[in-house]
Amino acid sequence: MDDGEPEPATKDDLKAENQRQSLQFKAQHGLVVCFFLLLLLFHGLGIYLFCSGFLLSRLVLPDRSECAVPPIDLPRYDAGNAEKGCWHPKSFDKAVVIIVDALRYDFTVPFQPKPGDEQPHHFHNALPILYETAVQQPSNAFLRPFIADPPTTTLQRLKGLTTGTLPTFIDAGSNFAGTAIDEDNLVEQLFLAGRKVVHLGDDTWHSLFPGYFEPNLTKAYDSFNVWDLHTVDDGVSEHLFPLLEPEMKGRWDVVFGHYLGVDHAGHRYGPDHAAMADKLRQMDGVLRRVIERLDEETLLVVMGDHGMDVKGDHGGESDDEVEAALWMYSKKRIFGRGSDVPATPPATAKERPVGQIDLVPTLSLLLGMPVPFNNLGQPIEEAFLSSSKKPDYGNMAAVSRVTAAQIHRYQGEYAKARGLEESATSTTATLWKQAGNDYADAQSQGSKIVDAYKAFAAYQAENLRVCRGLWARFDLVSMSMGIVLLVGAFAIFALFGQGLIGDRSTLAPLLLTWGCAGTAAGAVVGAAIGLLPDVSLAQTTSFGAGFCGIVATLVGLWPARKILKAPLPRSLWGGLCMLATLLLCIGFAANSFTIWEDEQLLFLLATFGVLFLGSSLGQSDPDDQKIGAANALSFLFATRLSSLSRLCREEQMPNCRSTYYASATSSTSASWQLVIPFVVALGLPSIVKQFFHRTRNYHGSAIIWVGVALRIGLVFVAMFWLLDAVDDNDWYPDVSKATLKTARVLIAQLVLALSFAAGYATYLWASPLLEVKTEAAEAETPQLTSELTEPDDPNSPIFTPFNEQPKQPKNKLIIFGYANAHGTRYFLLPCAWILALLLVQKPMGQGTLALCFISILNLLEILDANSLHRSPVGPIVLALMGNYYFFKTGHQAALATIQWETAFIPLKTLQYPLSPLMVVLNTFGAQILCAIAVPAIGLWKVPPKQPALLGRVAGNLATHVFFYAAVAVATVVEAAWLRRHLMLYRVFMPRMLMAVVSLVLVEVVGILVALVAVRWSIGSVGDVFGWPGT
Repeated sequence: MDDGEPEPATKDDLKAENQRQSLQFKAQHGLVVCFFLLLLLFHGLGIYLFCSGFLLSRLVLPDRSECAVPPIDLPRYDAGNAEKGCWHPKSFDKAVVIIVDALRYDFTVPFQPKPGDEQPHHFHNALPILYETAVQQPSNAFLRPFIADPPTTTLQRLKGLTTGTLPTFIDAGSNFAGTAIDEDNLVEQLFLAGRKVVHLGDDTWHSLFPGYFEPNLTKAYDSFNVWDLHTVDDGVSEHLFPLLEPEMKGRWDVVFGHYLGVDHAGHRYGPDHAAMADKLRQMDGVLRRVIERLDEETLLVVMGDHGMDVKGDHGGESDDEVEAALWMYSKKRIFGRGSDVPATPPATAKERPVGQIDLVPTLSLLLGMPVPFNNLGQPIEEAFLSSSKKPDYGNMAAVSRVTAAQIHRYQGEYAKARGLEESATSTTATLWKQAGNDYADAQSQGSKIVDAYKAFAAYQAENLRVCRGLWARFDLVSMSMGIVLLVGAFAIFALFGQGLIGDRSTLAPLLLTWGCAGTAAGAVVGAAIGLLPDVSLAQTTSFGAGFCGIVATLVGLWPARKILKAPLPRSLWGGLCMLATLLLCIGFAANSFTIWEDEQLLFLLATFGVLFLGSSLGQSDPDDQKIGAANALSFLFATRLSSLSRLCREEQMPNCRSTYYASATSSTSASWQLVIPFVVALGLPSIVKQFFHRTRNYHGSAIIWVGVALRIGLVFVAMFWLLDAVDDNDWYPDVSKATLKTARVLIAQLVLALSFAAGYATYLWASPLLEVKTEAAEAETPQLTSELTEPDDPNSPIFTPFNEQPKQPKNKLIIFGYANAHGTRYFLLPCAWILALLLVQKPMGQGTLALCFISILNLLEILDANSLHRSPVGPIVLALMGNYYFFKTGHQAALATIQWETAFIPLKTLQYPLSPLMVVLNTFGAQILCAIAVPAIGLWKVPPKQPALLGRVAGNLATHVFFYAAVAVATVVEAAWLRRHLMLYRVFMPRMLMAVVSLVLVEVVGILVALVAVRWSIGSVGDVFGWPGT
């Protein structure tokens, strides 16, 4: 051996080097994960700052109204006596207030045929008692439309119904995490006056009014289980009727009974279903029994807190969602109407409606309580006019005056607390003075009493308008700070994902160091500034940390400037990706584009599919041409087929027809849709198996998971939804609903265990999906040779004739699956997640999500056939698919389309955090699936020892998040710009919220699920084949 030749590496040396490379990869992987978590922090700070300035809030005053301190002098009445009435003589000693959740006004009036709607629906004529009594006994009862202020969620409505004030979007965000009301309210006033208050039903009341209810008589029930139509209603009735017995006199003063069955029937079935008719008839019977047991000193109030849309959902501001019903009844002939008002209740909710905040002063004064300090409502006419033949406008003017005076007192205190200028309340000040003068004149001239009442009503209406304007003020500074951080984080993703040329994973440690240092320094500086007077500490600290962290991260790119390019398109595919993203972002500035976003996404995906087909047909390699074209056609077919699943939003009507449920007015699946889960169970594993077969990777864990576990799990999913349909449609009435529910819960829990426990165990411990075979080589035929040789052994003969002996045949080592070891090994992770994601989708959604899964495999094959592994087209198309299939799985950018019932798929009762997690998986299942699939783009059909794989995966993930960040920035900026637009709260704001939630969720899943899982995937392949450089 020559002295200059290196010594060959020994087996131990290779093993040590391989171990060193493995440790280096794991350390590098951890730093990349931390770097992406830092970027997630920047997004979180930006979203927090923007939303805290954009989502409206109001200052809650701590003041309370007091019985002995009326807001104005009360002539001829001695205020301060709660037994007689604090500010006005009380009309009733007791009250039974029944809330029929989601009682829409048209549920309570007779059906009236209209063109195109000639036949009554299930919800018509099933609750006649309210209309009958209002018509037959107009002095004892009245029925009026009861208009809710959006958002139409129960918690916000209960706040309005007890405080008399308006909701804001900060309140709206807490609908499912209610906290105690910290402002003056009717329940607190009753409690402080020594009244005994009982609550029955929806447990939301106990979150809002803790400690105010009689503990021995109160009974609360879980309000979130929308699949349970009867437990709450039966429980309320069980405890309500004993309270109405004579022997319970003196044990209670006010009872709040909150029935949930109508609301749950709407969520589960939709309003036009037999179950809804049954619940309304049940409510009719309950109210008739209550009327029979009522005494003359007790007021009966029945109302809906909101309505429901055509599918039975609520939360928005459509007419059907805000139009509830209000009915009051007394055995005393105490109610009246104006001389120009008919006794017949309005035929529609558009006629003579009252606001829900008007209930607060009405109920307070009827029960002799002071009007809550923050109230903005006005007394309802019928409750105080006393007679229809001779309306008592003097009484009406008196209650309007004291209510308006309290509003005036509140307005003055609010103006002081906010430092408002006099010009802000100049119009109300003028009306208040005019009303006072009119009332003074009426005292001497009785004929002017009606004018005085109308003047106070005009003052209240103007004050309400002013308050809406005051609370619609946006914090532009906070919004601007949030936008700056979101734009900065967007720039980092653009540069990291598409600007760097080289291994991104090697640069992540440097960027992480700079970013963390900048974030810490900025937080300290921001906190110091926040200590100054009139400066928000949380605001300055958040902005300082985010801004300095982003700037430091961008500065950290300076050492890599030689491999840093402007993130502009460098190919046709890159240009198409930028164009598609840009068009979407610009389009969100138009409400019509936003409303029809699903159609825009369909067009873009179909366009990419056609381009994939053309590019594949142009490939020189016949195999690439064939595989690419076939998968492009499959991609197009799946995209078009999934477009048949559609859930229309109100603004799309009548140009859209919903197909996701059995009908446009239903929330249940059609019978034929139950076939879809079984088709998915039979077909999806076989299709996945074929993709694995093509690259000879259907071995080992793939056979166990794809061929057995996934198929069994999908059969269980199909059985779950079949049992759900059996329960919904009462196909087997002899089988109890409890038994069906127990069976469904057990099946769902088994599927989730199979998906996450068994699925992750398979993924973490699986070896690369390979099969190694050996074949013996054919022995060579011996030949007679005689040749001059120069053997290594100098003692051997130089000229040696011999019969050459046959060489010992060497075995051939054949590795099946070598070409796609990385891709198929990683794809076990999406195969595990798809099972859980399909479980929480309705049958129609399962079909579309399965098509999404197949399209992901199509896309991976297309990218390989066209050599587009390094192109941004893969991550961008996956992002387009995530948003597109969001719509195709029965969702829209509207609160009303959230499928809350999925929270109970594996549970019988509400449990945190599992119940909210199920709703998240259902709502954002498509985005989650596509985010998990992103690393497969860089791993599909690459050599086992391909260098810089982690950097490629990180770049693809950054590009994928870049799309969602672009949409978030666009919708945030456009919502801020259009903050006074008529469609802000109906279109732009919900889409903005969806964008920022999707961004954060995709980042969390992409980092903690996909990127973290890459460690085991690449590691297992490296342990078998060795690491690059070994």
